[in-house]
Amino acid sequence: MKYFLITYGCQMNQSDSERIASLLESINYKSAPQINGADLIIVNMCSIRQSAVDRIDGLMNKINKENTGKTKKVKSILTGCILKNDFKKLKKYFDFVLPIKTLKTWPALLKEKRFFYYPDQRNSNFNKKFQSDYFNTIPKNQSNYSALITISSGCNNFCTYCVVPHTRGPLICRPHQDIIKEVKKIIQNGGKEVWLLGQNVNDYKSGKVDFPKLLKLINDIDGNFWIRFTSPHPKNFSDKLIKTMVACKKYKHYLNLPIQSGDNQILKKMNRPYTVTQYKNLVKKIKKNIPDISLSTDVIIGFANETKKQFKNTLKLLEEIKYDMAYFAVYSPRPQTVGLKLKNSLSKSEKEKRYKSLTKIIKETALENNKKYIGQTTEVLINEAKKGLLIGKTDTYKTVIFEGKKNLVGQFVKVKISKITPFGLKGILML
Repeated sequence: MKYFLITYGCQMNQSDSERIASLLESINYKSAPQINGADLIIVNMCSIRQSAVDRIDGLMNKINKENTGKTKKVKSILTGCILKNDFKKLKKYFDFVLPIKTLKTWPALLKEKRFFYYPDQRNSNFNKKFQSDYFNTIPKNQSNYSALITISSGCNNFCTYCVVPHTRGPLICRPHQDIIKEVKKIIQNGGKEVWLLGQNVNDYKSGKVDFPKLLKLINDIDGNFWIRFTSPHPKNFSDKLIKTMVACKKYKHYLNLPIQSGDNQILKKMNRPYTVTQYKNLVKKIKKNIPDISLSTDVIIGFANETKKQFKNTLKLLEEIKYDMAYFAVYSPRPQTVGLKLKNSLSKSEKEKRYKSLTKIIKETALENNKKYIGQTTEVLINEAKKGLLIGKTDTYKTVIFEGKKNLVGQFVKVKISKITPFGLKGILML
């Protein structure tokens, strides 16, 4: 029996998919190289934007049409971050709708002809019953050298645009002992990089171990490896965490610090409990302590009928902070969120215009920031070989392309930077 796994969304979803792969292979499924060769199709969905839901609608409609009339019917599972409205809309395409937290029960459920389960993710009894089993399912890492480590699941912040509290439930933190054990095993098996994942990593708490303490414990593990994490929330990014980032030599100097908007009124409507000034002061403090840090952010375009003046405040913020990268998303009103009740009447053309304006600024600041790399020799972790070229990341998470042999994938090498683009570097392998 073969499975084909389709993953939408963030690194958390990717980490979930690694657990799904591990579970299926424990019951003798094998990964199919193509969707046409699969006996079981799993869609691990994301509900953050309507476009993601629409893609699944189109994909499964096509698959089911191709499957009509065949003697051997392909089974299908929908899992991941699922809103109730999307569950009602999409379940017609699937044989099974199964919450990711119930992963350990899947082998028994797959013996049924069809099975649909949509729990209330905020229900404490549901989370108590399944959360431990979910965390204890050892993932099948897609990479031999870079691992995604889930340290928590869910969120208690209730940003008014965000579905996560409804699709993943309340914040639940994984015991720090289990995290340390998993990281040690990865490093012993040749791992070179670990990503610590949570909806808000700086809310992590396991007994007396908070996130800075967890970072320190992982840093103290023997081995030559890099530590990265995502994503923190500006509201409680503490001085203690900054000091720990400085002290931990294995923590690499890249940080995604979401702002979402550069306007205080919009931030308030988003239920983001910080002001633009507070955010800028935090950035100044981080840069003062880690001068070479590479900084990225997330911005939502067009939230709550964002005015031109409010949008200009975001443009101004990007120009001032000079990010290395920014991830822009056009606002998509989602069911079950407070944001759905707010007025959202901006035209598609206006949103596209604002997207282009933001992109122009980030290209300019990223290119300017990259100039300091020219002529420098930097350490790179190679993650891909393609058409005679190697592609990797610097410790500051800059993409680097250079010539080299593919047997170097997964290794640390030294590269001298010779050329730059806004979002990448080119260099020469130093032997």
